[in-house]
Amino acid sequence: VVLLFIGIISITISSFDNKESKVDPNSILKIDLTSSIVERASDNPFENLSFANMDPQKELELKSVLDNIEKAKIDDRIKGIYLSSPFVNAGLSQTEEIRNKLLDFKKSEKFIISYAENYSQNGYYLSSVADEIYLNPEGVFQLKGLSAQVMFFKGLLEKLDIQAQVIRHGKFKSAIEPFTLDKMSKANREQISLLLTTISDNILDSIASQRGLTLSRVEELADNLELNTADNCLENNFVDALIYQDELENKLKSILGEEEKLKLISLTKYKNAKVKKEGKISRDKIAIIYATGEINSGKGNLKSIGSETTAKAIKKAREDEKVKAIVLRVNSPGGSALASDVIWRETILAKAKKPFVISMGDVAASGGYYISCAADTIVANPTTITGSIGVFGLIPNLQQFYKNKLGITLDTVNTHKYADMGVNRALSSFERAKIKEVIEDIYSTFISHVAEGRDMSTAVVNDIGQGRVWSGYDAKQRGLVDVLGGLETAIDIAAELAKISDYRIVSLPKKEDPLET
Repeated sequence: VVLLFIGIISITISSFDNKESKVDPNSILKIDLTSSIVERASDNPFENLSFANMDPQKELELKSVLDNIEKAKIDDRIKGIYLSSPFVNAGLSQTEEIRNKLLDFKKSEKFIISYAENYSQNGYYLSSVADEIYLNPEGVFQLKGLSAQVMFFKGLLEKLDIQAQVIRHGKFKSAIEPFTLDKMSKANREQISLLLTTISDNILDSIASQRGLTLSRVEELADNLELNTADNCLENNFVDALIYQDELENKLKSILGEEEKLKLISLTKYKNAKVKKEGKISRDKIAIIYATGEINSGKGNLKSIGSETTAKAIKKAREDEKVKAIVLRVNSPGGSALASDVIWRETILAKAKKPFVISMGDVAASGGYYISCAADTIVANPTTITGSIGVFGLIPNLQQFYKNKLGITLDTVNTHKYADMGVNRALSSFERAKIKEVIEDIYSTFISHVAEGRDMSTAVVNDIGQGRVWSGYDAKQRGLVDVLGGLETAIDIAAELAKISDYRIVSLPKKEDPLET
């Protein structure tokens, strides 16, 4: 017990050690993104700790990754970047933001070199920005395109005698299909096909442009699985050479003119390195409010959106006179319509007082779009998944499951005719009609908010709504998004709208102090 206690104290002390990292001259920043990339990481050292795993996985904040690439760009001690990410533990939109930041880094004329024993598609997409890409002689990179698979539970529910009772508005609102069908509907297949094609074209075209290839050639290679060996990768110009780790290190030494020790500094250590900046810290602030996860009423945390927590954070930024603009970073598949409306109301109040900009992450759909639609400007990456303007309700009928599978019967006494409406019996046509009224009312409110925020007619919103999801690229074509870009693009737009050039960033909601917790 004493040893365990000492171990916990040691972990706590080391986790809160923000001692400045030393960066030697002639250093290389090593970027390994196999750790999970999140919008906001917990400061609690015990967050992912268990007795089975005394070395919890470290999480990297997207903004921290972007900031440190920017810092390395102006840091004279950093001569280049070594990408060591066979795969990237992040969504496509997050990967795209990091990739664009690396492209910006290249303007400094510092080098980027990538090496891996194997490359995943996501890992290679990131690494394709490198000046030189190397692969192990026995390495593998299988370029095969994108695929989406949906698991359907209708057959299972039938075996269990459970009836899925669905009321919805929006022919593309496909979240309920796994419970009512045994394969994709024609409408759902259509929207998924367009979504995947748009995102795939964006990725493959980006790779092609960096490697001096045509999109059609890259698609041909993917269709025929031609990059199945290291030699084929070299032959088709996807890598510059096939080498081992020690040969890579010798190449890096040669570039730096070093003969002995290679000076590498990891991203996690480099974030504690300081770069001298001239001038005083600005009093003006831009607030980034993070809304990540499913939307529900009440309090939220780093991985879920609570209407109370998020609305309070927006209000705090609105009432802070030093905050000159607000960026709401949304990464959410949606959730409660009521909770979304509570947050939406606060966005309206904030927009009336100061510039309010949305930055969409990997997903900003359904309720995620609901809380975004009132902004002055909506920014999304081409690979962002957004839209899904629709509403549904799903109520299971468990009566036959209880009776036929468990031998349980129910007998009911009501004070009023519909008092027992719920999961223990089938809905009557009257009850379905009443629930449908609620669904239609919520949908009407939803498209009205979107129409007002996007300066469209409700008829146009209804036409591009119907629960359909769009890529960020296609959403921009249809007026649901204003600008293609990432978080930093949204911050730049917010600063421009606020007419400020010197500012500092504050992040909300405020993280819980792990020691207090």
